[in-house]
Amino acid sequence: MKNLTHLDVAGRVKMVDVGEKPVTARWAVTFGSAWLGAEPLGLLLGGKLAKGDALAASRVAGIMAAKRTSELIPLTHPIRLDAVGVHFFPLGAERLGVLAEARATDRTGVEMEAMTAASVALLNVYDMVKAVARGARLEGVRLVRKTGGKSGDWLGEGVAAGRIEKLALSKAKGTPKDPCDEVEIVPGFGVAGDAHGGDWHRQVSLLGLESIRSMQEKGLTVDFGSFAENVATSGIRLFELPLGTLLFGGEGVVLEVTQIGKECHTRCAVYHKAGDCVMPREGIFGRVLAGGRLRTGDPLLAIPGPPGPPGNKA
Repeated sequence: MKNLTHLDVAGRVKMVDVGEKPVTARWAVTFGSAWLGAEPLGLLLGGKLAKGDALAASRVAGIMAAKRTSELIPLTHPIRLDAVGVHFFPLGAERLGVLAEARATDRTGVEMEAMTAASVALLNVYDMVKAVARGARLEGVRLVRKTGGKSGDWLGEGVAAGRIEKLALSKAKGTPKDPCDEVEIVPGFGVAGDAHGGDWHRQVSLLGLESIRSMQEKGLTVDFGSFAENVATSGIRLFELPLGTLLFGGEGVVLEVTQIGKECHTRCAVYHKAGDCVMPREGIFGRVLAGGRLRTGDPLLAIPGPPGPPGNKA
């Protein structure tokens, strides 16, 4: 085991000297949750708590806390943060999830800033709901990804990292989608303007670039959107993800994986054009838990969800 960096050779506490470290772009993402109960969670998400918009207040609390991390954690360094994001979403019927991210261009990492943001945001949620949820409890905050610095990229246990290669939408079902570089993801619906959006479990469809290329290697003239996928990705074996996995990317977009593959009862226009369709075998589908914008080139994280997720495997 490596020596602890916050102790000197005599075992005394010290603040690490980062003066000689190179300045690099740093990014850290943390995940946490709180059990509130069904009724308090409903009041919280609906903005019906007596204290007002608890999520907005908790988001601000998390951002403010991240900026003051060096005042709260004694041996951390003051960092000039580039950005802090705090993103809330429901986890089933009784839990609230949070993903917090911090970015900086500096000599040391921003893991503690992201951890502090998630922790204080959840603490503020607790303060806002405790009048109606005395049994509410925080269930842990953990680092899921860090980038930058000498140690480079790091992923938490079970976390996979990839990239959004292309986005697409269509105005009619059963047809190839029109590729684009940016879409809006709407909570409880899917991709804004897409025919497959709605109040159901297959709001957003995803397919790996690797799957598309396997069809191209067979001589099929196919490209992004040919298999009616909303999101084409690389770096993650989507069809191997467990149901309930959380997909995080863009401006705070969170999807829950609800179905792996699908059964095609009839041959759609996609199949007749391509001569084959990889989507029923390797495509996945998700429900939107938190909305925002997705863009081509955005990083994408696959994070293990809570136990016992809902969903279907075709």
